[in-house]
Amino acid sequence: MTDFLTYILIFFGILLLRYFAAAGSFYAYYHKIKSSESTDKILSKRPPKTAQIKKEIFWSIISSAIFAFFGAVTYWLYLENFTAIYIDPLKFGIWYLPISLFLVLIIHETYYYWLHRFMHFPKIYKIIHKVHHNSLSSTPWTAFSFHPWESILEALIVPIILIVLPVNIYVLLFYLVFMTFSSVINHLDIEVYPESFRKSAFGKLWIDATHHHFHHKEFLTNYGLYFTFWDKIMKTESRKME
Repeated sequence: MTDFLTYILIFFGILLLRYFAAAGSFYAYYHKIKSSESTDKILSKRPPKTAQIKKEIFWSIISSAIFAFFGAVTYWLYLENFTAIYIDPLKFGIWYLPISLFLVLIIHETYYYWLHRFMHFPKIYKIIHKVHHNSLSSTPWTAFSFHPWESILEALIVPIILIVLPVNIYVLLFYLVFMTFSSVINHLDIEVYPESFRKSAFGKLWIDATHHHFHHKEFLTNYGLYFTFWDKIMKTESRKME
């Protein structure tokens, strides 16, 4: 029990560091250092108040604690050989590394899209998802700003994937870092990707700040996490993206 609590504290420290480093650096650069250049690029045109950011950080710290618990559970499962995490990159061949990353992304995307749709049912929304949407104008600090129930639902999928799907430890670490930076960039409320990339066939596959901005603005569009394909298939993508 003592060891498990130690795992939680270690993961909590790592997650807080990752959150404050990612959200803080993007916020400082775009909203402070480059604020004069970023003003015209802000998507919502509704500057967030200091009270909003404080609430986002508060909820994000709670979310980090919940994510830390699930991280500790996953680590315990790994120690007990209940996961498919492996160390040697050559175990399944180098070719499998990008394939496993792709599979993790697709599985997580599918889970999140339908979970997100579920969380927008009115009665569910008020209980679980409204905390996140209280940020009408998102900021980098919004990235982890969730009600505890939402944090639990979001965290469940990762250990399940790792129990079933063989994933190299380095692919997993890359994915966890990518997950954080993707969330921060998508909530930045400033488009950082070049227009040429966004209009390319490859760029249109990915969710960016503009795409997620319309979710916070319209509520019933753009439910995706990393990719746009479920929104396109289910016709839930905002018409503003056409």
